[in-house]
Amino acid sequence: MSGFASTNDMADKIISFDELGPGLYGYTAEGDPNSGIVIGDHGVLVVDAQATPIMAQDIIARVKTVTDKPITHVVLTHYHAVRVLGASGYPGAQVICSDVTRDMIVERGQQDMDSEIGRFPRLFRGKESVPGLTWPHLTFHKKMTLWMGKREVQIIHVGRSHTAGDTVVWLPKEKVCFSGDIVEFGATPYCGDAHFTDWPATLAAVGALGAEKLVPGRGRSLMNPADVAEGLRGTAAFTSDLFGICKRAVARGAGLKETYDEAMQEMRPKYGSWVIFEHCMPFNVSRAYDEAKGLDRPRIWTAERDVEMWRLLEHGTTMKPAEANP
Repeated sequence: MSGFASTNDMADKIISFDELGPGLYGYTAEGDPNSGIVIGDHGVLVVDAQATPIMAQDIIARVKTVTDKPITHVVLTHYHAVRVLGASGYPGAQVICSDVTRDMIVERGQQDMDSEIGRFPRLFRGKESVPGLTWPHLTFHKKMTLWMGKREVQIIHVGRSHTAGDTVVWLPKEKVCFSGDIVEFGATPYCGDAHFTDWPATLAAVGALGAEKLVPGRGRSLMNPADVAEGLRGTAAFTSDLFGICKRAVARGAGLKETYDEAMQEMRPKYGSWVIFEHCMPFNVSRAYDEAKGLDRPRIWTAERDVEMWRLLEHGTTMKPAEANP
């Protein structure tokens, strides 16, 4: 059986560690999941932990090149394994997320962990170092402010988009935003757990912050207002184009495979060069199709559902019973 488009993607990515302002850095990796660094008066905050404790070591090493202060806080922008399972690699740090994100870890964290590791083996190097699910020490409802000495850090559950619990880290004085996967740049939004109807308003809320620099979930750091605006526009265009295709298909009674083929034909010329396009689209169309049919709460992805969906949409066949647990 042929695997996901990402299973043969094993080439290392070039890491960039961009200074966004004094004590603020974007950790980006050519379309792999990004992280952010905020250095306060007495400690350091990391935005998104990476996928494994071993992969977190590279962030820790880079932090040590710019400060000797300890990493005291880790903020999770949402619940996906590729963002959170490295949290145990920051011993002593307080892990923070929205209350909705914690609820999603309870509801679907284990299934997500199992499915993501199967889809993206390169991103889970050192998966044997993961002790289990990541549990926050502190949750908040809608918004909290963390004072790192004189540095104000706002942590905002800004709305549903990529997931129901999406959170940004916003530094109002410096006008720097770490957006998680609400915003992507030159990288395909993963929409398998998305809320397409809400995503435009969530992007508008991020835009209303007035960020002059922004680190997206994937793609390079956006270093000026024009880049930030382009990232917001590109993400909005991709998600609205895809949802529009799926809504029209559902309205005329098309099946999922027909809808997927149509979406690939229409989306590939404009977005096909974006990172992980081929990998994301089956998941994206599946979720957009469900939402267009009225399913507000995304269905839980399991390793078995992943494979069955991929087989159907890529090859037009479903699994044989013996293949249900590859």
